[in-house]
Amino acid sequence: MNYITISVWQLGLAALLILINLGISIALRLGLERSLAIASVRMVVQLLLVGYVLEWIFALNNPILVVGISLFMASVAALAAINRTARRFARMFWSSFISILSTTFCLTSLVVIGILQVRPWYDPQYFIPLLGMVMGNALSGVSLGLDRFLEGLVSRQPEIETLLSLGATRWEAARGSIRDALRTGMLPTINSMMVVGLVSLPGMMTGQILAGADPLDAVRYQITIFFAIAAGTALATIIVVLLSFRSLFSSSHQLRLDRLQKK
Repeated sequence: MNYITISVWQLGLAALLILINLGISIALRLGLERSLAIASVRMVVQLLLVGYVLEWIFALNNPILVVGISLFMASVAALAAINRTARRFARMFWSSFISILSTTFCLTSLVVIGILQVRPWYDPQYFIPLLGMVMGNALSGVSLGLDRFLEGLVSRQPEIETLLSLGATRWEAARGSIRDALRTGMLPTINSMMVVGLVSLPGMMTGQILAGADPLDAVRYQITIFFAIAAGTALATIIVVLLSFRSLFSSSHQLRLDRLQKK
């Protein structure tokens, strides 16, 4: 099977598809024209830059660069996660950063070293794309779980403080909010796994097939990465919620919503 390259003029034709969105926005007066234009330009520029950077990193094959780009990706993901929440607290960025980086880097390393058995482990052709997929889904889980946890503490404040006043520990009082947050963070991944192959074909598998890979090999890769994504999302969500729990409950078992600010 031959790999079909996309020329510049073909890419230009694909870009014309955004006119559909613009037409709908203009016709229905949605006011999204400027946002669509900015998003389209940013997407193209960002992906082209990533393409050039990855080409350079692939050529050098240096573990320090792989670790450096992992730190950069985790920083951007952590910032994106907290920007999607309606409330903030001190050290919120670091809670997101630690949860995303620790879980996704460790799980990607496990997949690359223990399952795919790539040598060397830092081969950027494998490590960076896999890390990006795991991290992108962990970002969504962290964002959703964190937002649900913070809103849950605010809405359930009377109940939580009543439980604390009656002698409940901070864990016992917050357990319901923690459980709801973890469920919210993990559900999108579970829903995706339920319909994959029936409703949607994942991007990694589709990309490999278009590049000429055997469909069954592409499926095996996709199954592997889906399990890594599920584990990464669950662990990242748990860690960020627990770190937030420690920040918003004192060691003397008091709810400290005064540390929480609305965005």
